[in-house]
Amino acid sequence: MQSHPLLRGASAHGQRGALNATGEDLHLHIDGASRGNPGEAGFGVHVTSPAGEEVASLYGYLGRASNNVAEYQALLHGLRYALARGARRLRVFSDSELVVRQMAGQYRVKHPDMLSLHRQARELLGRFERVDIAHVRREQNKDADRLANQALDEKASKLD
Repeated sequence: MQSHPLLRGASAHGQRGALNATGEDLHLHIDGASRGNPGEAGFGVHVTSPAGEEVASLYGYLGRASNNVAEYQALLHGLRYALARGARRLRVFSDSELVVRQMAGQYRVKHPDMLSLHRQARELLGRFERVDIAHVRREQNKDADRLANQALDEKASKLD
């Protein structure tokens, strides 16, 4: 797992839900989906404690967007959720190699639609004490994929 280069920043405080004993660690499994690229798009975020206990299942319908935009929206919504719950350290798991490598600085962000999303994500990441972002195989991201498809099937969002 790679540590994200933005490891220091303002810390959020507080406890809520099924967080660990210190109330500061969360795991986010994120996924975006687009039926047609671009096409109808949605995202899913499966939030767990480090022990694997479910904390939240979030999803969002985006309308027409590319798959990469949907992947970034999953990341942004997951980060906002974690900040609102007082998490200080995150492990983010994504099956999007592009998003993982762009966030690690290994790939440049070229597309204009992605620049703003990337900037927003970096700003949010800087508000955590530590964030590790890892690429996982699609099979290891089934819950987030299911949620992204639920957003598409229902054309609905559940963000808390």
